[in-house]
Amino acid sequence: MQRSFLLPGRRQVPMSPSLSRSAPSLLNHWWSQMRFRLQNKKGWNEMLNETFLLHAKIINDTPLFYAAKRNSVDCVRKLLGSASTNIFERGALGETALHVAVMNDNLEAAVALMDGAPELINEPMTSELFQGVTALHIAVVNQNINLVQQLIKRGGDVSNPQVTGLYFRKRIGGLIYFGEHILSFAACAGNEEIISMLIDAGASTRVQDCRGNTVLHILVLQPNKMTACLTMDLILARDAERDHPVPLDMVPNFRGLTPFKMAAKEGNTVAFQHLVNKRRVFQWNLGPLTSHLYDLTEIDSWADDKSVLELIVVSQKREARRILELTPVRQLVSLKWDLYGKHYFRLLLLMYLLYIGTFTLCCVFRPLMDIPGNYTQSDTDKTIRIQKGLNESYVTHGDKVRLAGEIISVLGAFAMLLLEIPDMLRVGAKRYFGQTALGGPFHVILISYACLVVLLCVFRLCEVQGEAVVMSVCLVLGWCNVMFFARGFEMLGPYVIMIQKILFGDLAKFMWLIVIVLIAFSTSLWMVYMTQEPGSLPAYTSFPITLFSEFELSVGLIDLPVDQTIFTPPIVNVMHVAFSIVSYILLLNLLIAMMSDTHWRVAQERNELWRTQVVATTLMLERRLPRWLWPRLGICGLNYGLEDRWFLRVEDRNDPKMHKMRRYIKAFAKDDKNKSKDSEKTDAKKGSPGLRSKSSGGLNSVGRLSGWQLIRLSALGYEMENQLQGGEDI
Repeated sequence: MQRSFLLPGRRQVPMSPSLSRSAPSLLNHWWSQMRFRLQNKKGWNEMLNETFLLHAKIINDTPLFYAAKRNSVDCVRKLLGSASTNIFERGALGETALHVAVMNDNLEAAVALMDGAPELINEPMTSELFQGVTALHIAVVNQNINLVQQLIKRGGDVSNPQVTGLYFRKRIGGLIYFGEHILSFAACAGNEEIISMLIDAGASTRVQDCRGNTVLHILVLQPNKMTACLTMDLILARDAERDHPVPLDMVPNFRGLTPFKMAAKEGNTVAFQHLVNKRRVFQWNLGPLTSHLYDLTEIDSWADDKSVLELIVVSQKREARRILELTPVRQLVSLKWDLYGKHYFRLLLLMYLLYIGTFTLCCVFRPLMDIPGNYTQSDTDKTIRIQKGLNESYVTHGDKVRLAGEIISVLGAFAMLLLEIPDMLRVGAKRYFGQTALGGPFHVILISYACLVVLLCVFRLCEVQGEAVVMSVCLVLGWCNVMFFARGFEMLGPYVIMIQKILFGDLAKFMWLIVIVLIAFSTSLWMVYMTQEPGSLPAYTSFPITLFSEFELSVGLIDLPVDQTIFTPPIVNVMHVAFSIVSYILLLNLLIAMMSDTHWRVAQERNELWRTQVVATTLMLERRLPRWLWPRLGICGLNYGLEDRWFLRVEDRNDPKMHKMRRYIKAFAKDDKNKSKDSEKTDAKKGSPGLRSKSSGGLNSVGRLSGWQLIRLSALGYEMENQLQGGEDI
């Protein structure tokens, strides 16, 4: 993520905002921005620009700062020896002269400042943006080993300083998050020598920032995943030397997330797989076959309310769903679904079909009687039957059978509410109703259906007329909820998600546009026909009827309501032509294009969505079924001399030829995509001279070779393995 700063000589780069933000975090971000603006009378970017420009100006105007910046050792010593020099003078960022020297990697000037003014060594910055930053923080993150050595040698504190400035906090749009302590800054920089130097000097590997994040938590959030994993190994190895009762990778932050769980929640597949591999137990190796015991601690949801599976399901990041494809998560999910989840879920489908069928029969055979003689009826009212009273509704044997069905319907509605409401409170209404993997709109349908069935019971007891309207809505909601069970079938599950996204995404956006168009044209037509005789055109007798007629016309349900035998004002024809162009040609084709795009996007995520649906369904059944119906899967380590943990044995076939073929397939797919993109630009590039890059002819340009070229080079004996693996994640 990049933010633009209007600094001299620096190119302006637009910021790419996050695409998936929850409503509470977004509101909190807006409120923080508003409060910051009210307190400072300036926006964040405006304040940063002015502060950094003032920082550069003060450095150039202050002799000691300027000498430290230019690495002029003689000037620094002379200024330190002058009585008029204030060694504690601060710049715009609250920095001292030592901070300026370290920022510019000026070792000689920094050593002169430390010798002449040792008080500056542990002096932090004091501005609101950079509060708490010491010279050692800067030297560490700049990976200046000599400066780090000199600072530690002269008494630099490696444990206590904490960075609390606004610029270094974890926030929306922030460019860096290195934690607060010096060791976390060094870990994010990834310099092994500096990290070892700090730990040897007394830095604790278990420091936590204001969020409770340890060094491992912070490494999970870093963009350089390969370096972060290597640094994790070093930190864990040095922490194991201290013999702590709880391993560092099991220490949670203030939100209850360990580094392992945070990697799953953030979708960091590299760090997650790396930590999984560190916990696995090797069993045996037989040629290409290997057998491992994978530790299910924090992964399995059987004994953990905030397990990895739960975090993946509720996460709004697509990267988190890719964790489900990794070992052993994929094997655990498949085992749970195939052994228990699939059968219980289809049994639940059968029970729901029997239930909704019973409710439908109760509605069809509801108690009705012929209208009495004193029933007042207008010419347009064609009613021949009305609802019976409570005392007359349960007399015959058939009424008693229907009563049993009605009791089952009401009890089922209460059971639905008792099962749905606790889950909604646990997950949160926004995620529970908004996320597709959790069922999304189907939970709204189910809760609405249950509430209306309870309302029907109240209507029947109070003898309120109007059951038919409520029953009609209940039947529509109840039968539509059957689509929820399509997630139990791999063929139907993704298509139900597609329907949800079209209904609540594309169609919702389309309805906003069509409502504006309908109101505009209906109002304009009603202005003309309100002066005509009401019976001349039934489609325009009133404004509501006019609005509904235009809606029917927009979707092609009726023909154009124009009577050529009577006089029609010319403006009406103009309006109908304009409405046809806007509604038929523009809006309907726009809706078709939006739906096609949604279909393509869902098709790209088909396997991910299906596996996420399976996990969400499995977790739902696991929470609601008693333990004796859902035994714990895996192997208990105590029975085999291992720790008190549960393991899952997984056999892998490591076939180098198969891995090579998979890379070829990926290369073919990438080559096809590049050809499709280049074909669009062929005409524009014809006849234009091009420059050939220096690396276009050698093996260093592997990333630009096509699939057939890779095979040809591999057949000729070139060693392509290392170069192909160089860009892959571990």
